[in-house]
Amino acid sequence: MIRRVLLGLLLALTLTGPARAVDPSERLADPVLEARARTLGKSLRCLVCQNQSIDDSNADLAHDLRVLVRERLSAGDSDAQVLAFLQARYGDYVLLKPPVDPATWVLWFGPAAVLAIGVGVLVIRRRRLPAAPIPLSPEERARLDLLLAGADE
Repeated sequence: MIRRVLLGLLLALTLTGPARAVDPSERLADPVLEARARTLGKSLRCLVCQNQSIDDSNADLAHDLRVLVRERLSAGDSDAQVLAFLQARYGDYVLLKPPVDPATWVLWFGPAAVLAIGVGVLVIRRRRLPAAPIPLSPEERARLDLLLAGADE
């Protein structure tokens, strides 16, 4: 009996999706505007949580941003106008996918550049390694034979 209850509880926990941070009080009555707000919320970064969208975050600032997005949409702003407003206010960092421009090249191309540099260093180091061992000179060979003969005794 206890085993069944525990299995049921475990199953219920694994099948439930992640909790969303959007409160029912924040939602708009118009389902089209609400869908637009949710789409925008998924593309905006929570400035407190940093790698979480405002749609998923429980932070107070994320709540304020969700409310602001819904207010702007209700006022008649387009999605682009809402994004432009938030970008002007908080900078490119508020976008989960910042634009590709000179200020964000490091974000977009930095990892690839580091990988290319690492591969280049590995290739150069491999070329510097000798392909075959360098043979011993006659003097080195005689010294090695002497050392090996002394070790056998």
